[in-house]
Amino acid sequence: MSFTVPDIAWAQLTPVLIVLGAAVVGVLVEALVPRRVRRVVQLTLTLVALAGAVVAVAALWDGVADTGGTDVLGGSLLVDGPTLVLWATTAVLALLAVLVIADRTATGEDAFAPQGAAVPGSGYEEAARAAGLEQTEVYPLVLFATGGMLIFPATGDLLTLFVALEVLSLPLYLLTGLSRRRRLLSQEASMKYFLLGSFASALLLFGIALLYGFSGSLRYAEIADAVRTVSGMDGLLLAGSLLVLAGLLFKVGAVPFHSWTPDVYQGAPTPITGFMAACTKVAAFGALVRVFYTVVPDLRWDLEPVMWTVAIATMAVGTVVALVQTDVKRVLAYSSIAHAGFVLTGVVALVQSGITAVLFYLLAYGAATVGAFGIVSLVRERGAVRSGAGATARVPALASAGASAGATGGASAGSTVDVVGTGAGADRADAVAATDGEEPPVEAEGPILGEATHLSQWAGLGRTNPVLATTFALFLLSFAGIPLTAGFTGKFAVFSAAVEGGAWPLAVVGVVASAAAAFFYVRIIVLMFFTSPHGGPRDDADDEARPGAVVVASQGFAVVAIGACAVLTVLLGVLPGPVLDAVAGVAQLLP
Repeated sequence: MSFTVPDIAWAQLTPVLIVLGAAVVGVLVEALVPRRVRRVVQLTLTLVALAGAVVAVAALWDGVADTGGTDVLGGSLLVDGPTLVLWATTAVLALLAVLVIADRTATGEDAFAPQGAAVPGSGYEEAARAAGLEQTEVYPLVLFATGGMLIFPATGDLLTLFVALEVLSLPLYLLTGLSRRRRLLSQEASMKYFLLGSFASALLLFGIALLYGFSGSLRYAEIADAVRTVSGMDGLLLAGSLLVLAGLLFKVGAVPFHSWTPDVYQGAPTPITGFMAACTKVAAFGALVRVFYTVVPDLRWDLEPVMWTVAIATMAVGTVVALVQTDVKRVLAYSSIAHAGFVLTGVVALVQSGITAVLFYLLAYGAATVGAFGIVSLVRERGAVRSGAGATARVPALASAGASAGATGGASAGSTVDVVGTGAGADRADAVAATDGEEPPVEAEGPILGEATHLSQWAGLGRTNPVLATTFALFLLSFAGIPLTAGFTGKFAVFSAAVEGGAWPLAVVGVVASAAAAFFYVRIIVLMFFTSPHGGPRDDADDEARPGAVVVASQGFAVVAIGACAVLTVLLGVLPGPVLDAVAGVAQLLP
């Protein structure tokens, strides 16, 4: 018996190999490199790997444009034009997201807990924070997730699809629970994401089993051939297709599989939220387009009512629920749900222009998303510290602990800092005032706390920091689809594709939803530029004034990423032609 050595086109896999190889090296760095230089080594390795992936995609572009692409590993991976576009988009957005992840603010802290395994508020966590420990495992986790995102839309069989889904998902479950502040909320978000993600993976795996039972194969092309033949097992085919689509719709955050999105976006470290919101959508929609366009296009009349219902519900729920949110991260979460509905209109179109429109929309949305969450990570609460005799003596403890009072939304256990408006610290300050018989004066400059995510805290931001507020307004206008922004071009492309494919009712619903969604985007802009500080909206939970907001200085990584995202948002809105032509020239899926 002879063994035939398989012929593997390794060059076609270069972008994936670079990212996953760097992730493995990153694990070794954690074990072998001294702690004092570990962060620098991990950050350099991550940035070089992602930049190398972009260069590798560029090197493959001309060959794929000429040949139409090739299958690798016996058809397990399909490296065609859409694959290269999705790879480039994912690598670029991940590169920008890593800059936000790596940034440190003026407090000298990043966004991650010093020890992810520590019990929130425990003495072990306080000791780790005081020792200045850093969670540098974040970087290889990001690389592993990015590697899975690169494989996910390029898969040519259902087994590889499932493996890629797990590779991209498991690191995200961990990263979601590593927030430095509001640790319990972060861990709750991680658990919700894990449980619901496992449920969605089970649905996907069950659907894969049914499709295998129907066709006798896991390859997309062979399943598509089986769909065209009458076999008397249509029940298996329809049930399997719906379950596979359900698993993919969960990853894009479409209704009714969206319930994890707002909680996870709010609880995760904000830089991870930006990375997840942008890159996961790119990978998941890429996989959804490939499955919908190559595996089940002949089931269009059976699946169209379901997909239309999902698209309309996603646009409606995302838009309506976002109108009543008071947390900026939850606003952006429901905004992402609405945008998933907009992209679905291009997917459901089932025309060639729909592929081009979806690919362009993902780039435009991803750039604005990374930039928006980068800005959110820089807007922080400033607590007012009472300058009474009992409080001023304890202020140095706050600085040395790195503003640990906001770790769980209030003062951490063991903290001896009194901060006005931050839960337990405020209660102790009131007790000191009662003991002294009078209210101690409040200092103008208090400590920097956690992120100021309540909308009322963004009031007047345009007056105190006009550049940052203007940039955030640009991203919001792009989300709203205002002309001369990338969002307008993306929405015009997907709605035009929907009309071309006969799904014009979806385009009408999309236009109406976009008009309604403009309200909550404009509301934030009005709040920043036309409302005085502390004059923002209040709700029943606002029994006392919230800590004021301030834009903190940083090392500059986040500023670079935000600036690059702003440039992309403007260029893709003002000069979209070259990018649209480049994408349209290779937007042909391999069978």
